Amino acid sequence: MRALAVAVAVAQAAIAVTGSVVRVTGSGLGCPDWPSCFPGSLIPDPRYNVAPLHQWVEFGNRMLTGVLTIVVAACLLAALNTRPRRRRLTLLAWSMPAGVLAQAVIGGITVLAGLAWWTVSVHFLVSMVLIWLAVLLVRASAELDGPSVPALPAAGRALIALSTVTLAALLAAGTLVTAAGPHAGDAKTPRLGLHVPQVAALHAELVIGYVGLVVGLGFLLRAVGASPALLRRHWLLVAAVLAQGALGGVQYALGVPEGLVSLHVLGASLVTAAAAALWAARAERPPVPHATNTSGTTATPDATRDTTAPPTATPDTTLDTTAPPTATPDATPDATAGVTATAGAGSTPAELGSS
Repeated sequence: MRALAVAVAVAQAAIAVTGSVVRVTGSGLGCPDWPSCFPGSLIPDPRYNVAPLHQWVEFGNRMLTGVLTIVVAACLLAALNTRPRRRRLTLLAWSMPAGVLAQAVIGGITVLAGLAWWTVSVHFLVSMVLIWLAVLLVRASAELDGPSVPALPAAGRALIALSTVTLAALLAAGTLVTAAGPHAGDAKTPRLGLHVPQVAALHAELVIGYVGLVVGLGFLLRAVGASPALLRRHWLLVAAVLAQGALGGVQYALGVPEGLVSLHVLGASLVTAAAAALWAARAERPPVPHATNTSGTTATPDATRDTTAPPTATPDTTLDTTAPPTATPDATPDATAGVTATAGAGSTPAELGSS
């Protein structure tokens, strides 16, 4: 179950990155129809006046959606077959195919609307939400449905919640920068009527605010003696945020080259995943028990060791009963001396008794 949940999280991030490749290559309308590629054709068609590269880039992204559908379906089946069935795990597993279906509809609206900037923004933001839920699904795969125990005091949980809201605003502002920028997905698509430096400045200010919250959270975690698991997740988030901020600065300074756009989308996916992992670690639930043996009970080696081991001998209590009778020389020296002399070296105990 956990492996499938991890595969879903990776696939959700991958589909977001490949979507950015469609946009920066100008292939957003490579398949101008939906759900078909062209009217009357499900696949790219050279008869239409659209560059083959654009057709296949857009169609390839649609095919990856099919792969994602298979992965989330397998994960859902695994969750439904988990015994005992866990409600939270099942709900999160159901959110994955529901999200894929929603993204397919949003993608269709995006194409039919001619890549209107707001449809592209919604498409991206829903991808981030699905990555968040997929990380929670990974966490739920290792937990039972028991009551949660807070791993942080109220102040720590509130700071994580505030940083999460800031991250949402940060991602939304990033879509405005994209909407006003040069990569529309198609040369004929109109752009958002805002100056790029203005929306980029707003985006940068939110980045600075988010970094401040994440750094402040680190001091709080140290002060309250947070668990090593929480600290590790925090450091992963710090690394992802700093790398993403540096990449964004380089991207803006170089005039938003295509390759860095896709890397920036990958960075946004990693920051979202790291923030979701930290969010999930705010509280702890009972872990899933270890694998059971063929009888259906959990193995307990220490408890069964004595019953399976062979009986141990007790030398002190059995020594006298198994050893042959010992002679008492002091009591019968004269009576046995003659018998011993005449019996000779080859006599057996039976012969000695008969004589």
